[in-house]
Amino acid sequence: MSEASKTAATPAKTGVAALDDLFQAVNRSDAPGLVVGVAQHGKTLYRRGFGLASVELSVANTPWTRMRIGSTSKHFTCLAALLLAEDGKLDVDASVRTYLPELPKAEREPTLRQLMSHTGGYRCYLDVGFLADGMAIKPKGVALATQVRQLDVNFPPGENIMYCNGGYHLLSLVIERVSGLPFEQFLKERIFTPLAMVDTDSVPSDFEIHRGMATLHVPLPTGGYRRGIFPTEEVRGEGAMISTVDDMLRWLAHLRGPKTVGSASTWQQMLTTATLNSGLKAPYALGLMCHGYRGVEVIHHAGGVIGGTCQMLTVPSHGLDIIIITNGAMVNPVELANQIIDTMLGEAALGAAETKAPSERFKRMLGARYVAPASGFVVGFADAGGKLGLEVLNGPAAVPLRDEGATLRLGFEDMATGELVLQAADLAGEGAAPASLQITEAGRALRFERLPETPPALTEVGEPLVGRYRAGDLDADAQIGFVGDKLQLQVFGAFATNVMELTAFSAEVFGWTISDAGNLPLRGVLSVERENGVVTGFRVNTPRTRHVLFTRVPA
Repeated sequence: MSEASKTAATPAKTGVAALDDLFQAVNRSDAPGLVVGVAQHGKTLYRRGFGLASVELSVANTPWTRMRIGSTSKHFTCLAALLLAEDGKLDVDASVRTYLPELPKAEREPTLRQLMSHTGGYRCYLDVGFLADGMAIKPKGVALATQVRQLDVNFPPGENIMYCNGGYHLLSLVIERVSGLPFEQFLKERIFTPLAMVDTDSVPSDFEIHRGMATLHVPLPTGGYRRGIFPTEEVRGEGAMISTVDDMLRWLAHLRGPKTVGSASTWQQMLTTATLNSGLKAPYALGLMCHGYRGVEVIHHAGGVIGGTCQMLTVPSHGLDIIIITNGAMVNPVELANQIIDTMLGEAALGAAETKAPSERFKRMLGARYVAPASGFVVGFADAGGKLGLEVLNGPAAVPLRDEGATLRLGFEDMATGELVLQAADLAGEGAAPASLQITEAGRALRFERLPETPPALTEVGEPLVGRYRAGDLDADAQIGFVGDKLQLQVFGAFATNVMELTAFSAEVFGWTISDAGNLPLRGVLSVERENGVVTGFRVNTPRTRHVLFTRVPA
């Protein structure tokens, strides 16, 4: 028999037999890796560790290695709040200021439930800290102080949905104050211990040492690794948990099946997705993503820390539970989890894969950039592997748009901020890209105007910006000036100095990038404010922090 005949006669691997092939890239003894577990109907089918838990000590990852799960922690925080509601000690539909009165008064204040669904509108202490201080490690107390200092918000409660770690930090403080227990102890006593999650803890600092814990690894451009350290020692319900494959599979079986912790009403709330003021239904419930994937419902939440990532997912209709946690492996656990669904359930049980918009059909849009004058919100179009991608607020990469026929869409599940919908007919066609566009954000129509195809000279439009500024919400001074032929914004925070390089999109709109992009890949947009033609300040937007005001300081 020929080699070709042998290959043709060999059936393709399916189910558990195919899973090893998905992880071959990380099956090595010289790099960090991951742990993975797969169960169906409560029976563990696959549990393995790949790569090293510690490159420094040449210790291998195993199924019982403990790792950080990052933001996958969030729904545990929601459950903790709802358990206090069951006790009659907490009202999740009350204003957050009912429990944290030191927060700034506002005409409309978010409820605890809105913080859980990322619809509260508050800015996030982490993102504000990145703008002011980069990756400098902040001491305890700074997170709340930062939230208290914010005199402006991203949006009024319920008007949009935007991922906000700061809201979950506030939830943690509320849980602590109402219960009278440290947040970490409350989780242990009310959730982890009843479910026999013996290797799971909430750990607020990466400087702490815990038994069986994998090291977090950040790859260096020159080769090798540095240790991953989150820039605060007070991470709480926003992403502090460490766990194992076995504990997380036990938790997924509980999430999907009969409940030991939490009432029926509590779990109904946990899995009810948010509805915005516009009537738009978001795919985010209380710390959980709930939406369709190839014709089946999935419930999941990813997580990211400095030097690690996570994806937790269940397909309830098939009893399929998946957990992947990495400690520096250069893989995408969200994509891997979807591949496990494809492998375990097979084509017969799944619908067609979603369609992304081909860039060829919309080629006139490639390279075009637009701004919403009222808000400074900027989008750009670019090719993303043959698909039409959207760059949001000068983001590092274009995200492929979902092709839904008459409309193209980026959902919350794609970029962790409000849904963006565009009309396909506005983008297709011949000739130049249109001078203006209507884009719907979170159910609200916004008008965008095209920015110049050829940006103005940086020396010409940058000179009026040169000077000193103050950003009260960041508690930071700033300065714009030329360094050689580069225009830089330096932000002098309480703990460090941040340097951002500015690129002119127009005389009024600039993109910016953190110079130390390898350490802090943060980018955004700067919109100039003038009075009688004179620059009085500017506002900064990032995907998760909007219109931060910098006011010019007289010379």
